[in-house]
Amino acid sequence: MGEFELIRSFFQRPVRRSPLGVGDDCALLAPAPGMQLAVSTDMLVEGRHFLADVNPQLLGHKALAVNLSDLAASGAKPLAFTLALSMPRADANWCQAFAEGLFALADQHECELIGGDTTQGPLNICITVFGEVPAGQALLRRGAQPGDDIWVSGSLGDARLALDALLRQHALPPAVLSQARQRLEQPTPRVELGMALRGIASSCLDISDGLLGDLGHILEASGVGARIDANITRNLLQARRHPMMAALAISRIDACTLAGGDDYELCFTAPSSAQAAVRDAAAQAGVPVTCIGRIEAERGVRVMAPGGQQLPLRFSSFDHFA
Repeated sequence: MGEFELIRSFFQRPVRRSPLGVGDDCALLAPAPGMQLAVSTDMLVEGRHFLADVNPQLLGHKALAVNLSDLAASGAKPLAFTLALSMPRADANWCQAFAEGLFALADQHECELIGGDTTQGPLNICITVFGEVPAGQALLRRGAQPGDDIWVSGSLGDARLALDALLRQHALPPAVLSQARQRLEQPTPRVELGMALRGIASSCLDISDGLLGDLGHILEASGVGARIDANITRNLLQARRHPMMAALAISRIDACTLAGGDDYELCFTAPSSAQAAVRDAAAQAGVPVTCIGRIEAERGVRVMAPGGQQLPLRFSSFDHFA
């Protein structure tokens, strides 16, 4: 199968939003009047971001999901994306499954594939996604103020727990591994929540490399610090609710919830006076949110144990080149 036959067979679809489309040298994007384009790129590399035996349908989902998560963090509505795909050979079965997972999520968010590139080489997926947001209403990392509440959506740490088990660093009961692995391989981008938080959140980003590291980007951009309640973050690990996980060590829970990557939940701040508005936005989006701490004027992050003592930070979030 040649390159262009592969594109026609698996990645070329009728477009619904003119003048977008696959086939010309450039795709043309025209945001609506009063809107700004939000653009983000993410790359997934075999052996670095996913295991060689991953289900290609789930990989197609995740490849787009991690990009849509960036749009969610900006409060942007998805419009379109490009796909650059490097793979060792043109495997029709693999491409069919990958495309099914990719387009199922794309259709869910009315986000169209408008171009890209394919080449032979190590398995590597690079997606650039485009969204739109009303001018001046995008959620940014800067803007957190002392006294603001710190919130996260959904759950934290299960993806890291699954990865550790798949790398044979820890064992998990099969039922727990199955649930946690879904969080690792099929994350849910919180697009609706991001849009609902426009005008409410003072800052926002998505959690891809671990809560503490990613929250640190908000703190640095905003020139503030934070206090986190470990008793609350520990309860955000879904696997902890399973009866067979009652003996899970607190240190492992903290490593997963505070420093585990691949959660793709939103971490955002908002004034304490906006708590009702935050909960209304979450209900509107159908996503649970939890207040985990507060922004403080003093720089740095302080993680507090249930007894009130400050925990030593013995772990760090993911860094490709650390």
